[in-house]
Amino acid sequence: MVIRVFIASSSGFVAIKKKQQDVVRFLEANKIEFEEVDITMSEEQRQWMYKNIPPEKKPDQGNPMPPQIFNGDRYCGDYDSFFESKESNTVFSFLGLKARLPSKAEP
Repeated sequence: MVIRVFIASSSGFVAIKKKQQDVVRFLEANKIEFEEVDITMSEEQRQWMYKNIPPEKKPDQGNPMPPQIFNGDRYCGDYDSFFESKESNTVFSFLGLKARLPSKAEP
């Protein structure tokens, strides 16, 4: 399964762009394989994202805002959930991945 980050490339909101960049940079820096899915380029992908976010995670009004993170078809969370997991050093668990152990240098 691959991590999928649903983004909006043409978002006019600076805050959304920064959140998207934060997630992508973290995944790249930690060499976590992922795929960006641009919901502004595919109505089908946008509808899939909306449909697969659990009802209790959707906002009271309007649609969920990107970035939204999935592991395959399993919903991981939104940016706030990602940020909380980053702060508590539980991102691998949040993403449904096994934590990587630091490699020990040979003496």
